[in-house]
Amino acid sequence: MNLRVLKIFIAILCGCTLGLWSSSCPSFADNSESTVLKGSVMIVPDSFYGVWRVVSKRVDTDSPYTFKENNVDLWNLSKRGNVITLSNPFTGATAEINVNNSTGNDITFIKKGKYDNKYLTDTVELKLEGNKFEGYDTLQLDTFSDVNGKIIKTETAKYSIKGEKIAGDSK
Repeated sequence: MNLRVLKIFIAILCGCTLGLWSSSCPSFADNSESTVLKGSVMIVPDSFYGVWRVVSKRVDTDSPYTFKENNVDLWNLSKRGNVITLSNPFTGATAEINVNNSTGNDITFIKKGKYDNKYLTDTVELKLEGNKFEGYDTLQLDTFSDVNGKIIKTETAKYSIKGEKIAGDSK
């Protein structure tokens, strides 16, 4: 390996390890589902995983016709390897989540999804207390132009959320 290639590899490794890039770091493996380089590992309490009944109430929005005032959902939070997944058994929706912070019982995670020409970012901040949690879910819905791909509209909402575990171990 020549010196220039080695320097580039070290720069990529350091950038990913220090979290300098906001997008995911490149994988050098042939399997698209495996990730060779990771920025950091967050320790999430085992009691976070399981099936939760989540009640949400809108506390703020700039688009009252887009975002429901109240909602009841089921979240199935599971982990396989280093991947945490949130799924809804009723709707069939599934998404990987990125845990940004896990300090004690305070957990912040982000879930992103693309729906046609819209992109939804969920930022969930919660405090886990045994079989319950409370917190906030902030939504940002960006609509992209079919012509040039630029954002033409951004809608936001903030919900207070309360969760109660209905299945799964709480260690």
